[in-house]
Amino acid sequence: MPIFRLNDDLIFPHPSLAEEDGLLAVYGDLCPDRLMLAYQNGIFPWFSEGEPILWWSPDPRFILYPQDIKVSHSMKKLLKKNTYRISFDTCFRDVISNCAGVRKESGTWITDDMIEAYSKLHELGHAHSVEAWYENKLVGGLYGISIGKCFFGESMFSVMDNASKAAFITLCKKLDSEGYIMVDCQVYTKHLESLGAVNIPREEFLKLIKKGILR
Repeated sequence: MPIFRLNDDLIFPHPSLAEEDGLLAVYGDLCPDRLMLAYQNGIFPWFSEGEPILWWSPDPRFILYPQDIKVSHSMKKLLKKNTYRISFDTCFRDVISNCAGVRKESGTWITDDMIEAYSKLHELGHAHSVEAWYENKLVGGLYGISIGKCFFGESMFSVMDNASKAAFITLCKKLDSEGYIMVDCQVYTKHLESLGAVNIPREEFLKLIKKGILR
């Protein structure tokens, strides 16, 4: 299938037209309206510095149902001790910047343009961060997009053991209490599988988005 080249029009091809690896389209921009349209259609941007913007919709899709979050015995003890103080939306730019630093070390990264784009979404009330603090220092966290009753996770970081995991578990419990139906984890990782995430067909994922937006 051809990879679609986006122009200034705010439109995406249907995710079913993606390549086998999930690549759907290239170019376009990272304006708030385009980003929100992408997430509403099960699409997300992921690209390296110097590349054009690449838009993805993999099949299968890796998600976590908030009520199915798995908390190990050791994590239950850590959370009960309040080793980390967890907060929400107190320092979004610091969280995404730390995530970018981690990604640079692993060979891929969140570009400066993406930091600005998601920070703008945060200002508009669409992007959110979860922070883990130890002795008043930011030691872990994550960020993502909230639409309806769906949370689209983007990235996380940790500079102390289990800090991002504590933030993620706390987020899932909060989402569950507020009636969210899923957390999008994008693609498989062993770490998130251990917390309860599962692969589902893209078609089922798109139905979940529609259901979550309408709730």
